[in-house]
Amino acid sequence: MEAKVKLLNELYAYREMIVSLVRKDLRGRYKGSVLGFLWTFINPLLQLMVYTVVFSVIMRAGIDKFYLFLFVALVPWIFFSSAITGGATSILSQQDMVKKIYFPRQVLPISYVTSSFVNMLLCFLVIFCVLIITGFGINLNALLYLPVVMIVEYILALGIGLLSAALTVYFRDLEYILGIVTMAWMYLTPVMYSVDLVPEQLLPIFNLNPMTPIIIVYRDILYYKTIPQISTLLHAFILGLLMLLIGSAVFSKLQRNFVEEL
Repeated sequence: MEAKVKLLNELYAYREMIVSLVRKDLRGRYKGSVLGFLWTFINPLLQLMVYTVVFSVIMRAGIDKFYLFLFVALVPWIFFSSAITGGATSILSQQDMVKKIYFPRQVLPISYVTSSFVNMLLCFLVIFCVLIITGFGINLNALLYLPVVMIVEYILALGIGLLSAALTVYFRDLEYILGIVTMAWMYLTPVMYSVDLVPEQLLPIFNLNPMTPIIIVYRDILYYKTIPQISTLLHAFILGLLMLLIGSAVFSKLQRNFVEEL
């Protein structure tokens, strides 16, 4: 317990370093490209166009306003997948800093996950514009729960980000494996389809996926415009907290030999 309190105090002491790294990542994300920071908005919109054509035109998903159904889930998913894949290399990409300077190593994955989270928040501006411009509307009472599910998703992404960052130092191939894993994970999460399509006998296994309740809550708030069930939010929070505890424990144990492995 003392070690955890000490770590939290250290992270607080290095909060300016975290903020600085987040700013650096956001500025450098699309540095050198013609459109620059606009890619923050263009990237999810292009993905939305592709999936909408495939699932509503070619495969005929049969869901009303499918582009909205997809968009409100796709943006959170992009944050989650980028936090995992990018967070995995957060230690490796700063190995010179890790070798030469003392600071809590958790700062690096925290910074990357946080910058991805800020990126998602900016994308949500596009979601709100689309919901308003199309006349679909927003339920303000349901919207009060949006910050809650965002925090829960951040906790989950941070837990997996810490875990993948630590493991990648020892197993470099994990960086490439995670790209395949996240792609498969997306199809096992109700991002492009309704959870109602999942066979009832598979639901218990399906609900072990920590992103399932998170996507359901996002969709309840923004697409169905209803207040999400507290049980679903609690389910998401428990899975997220469990992942954060596991990720933190593994990271703390493996970081002792980071310098030797880099």
